[in-house]
Amino acid sequence: MRIFVNGEQREIEAGTLAVALDGLGFTGRKIATAVNGRFVPATQRPATRLADGDKVEIVAPMQGG
Repeated sequence: MRIFVNGEQREIEAGTLAVALDGLGFTGRKIATAVNGRFVPATQRPATRLADGDKVEIVAPMQGG
């Protein structure tokens, strides 16, 4: 299926947000996620189904000061 990750088109086979994040290399990282503009808490990622054309936003905290 085709989704958009942070504005970039990606082809994935995952059906859920959690599996997609694993496939994209975000396993174990502290991130915030949204699908189609709606925040998805980490606890809901395994139950959040993705569909062709969905827009996924992934934000990682930045260090510095």
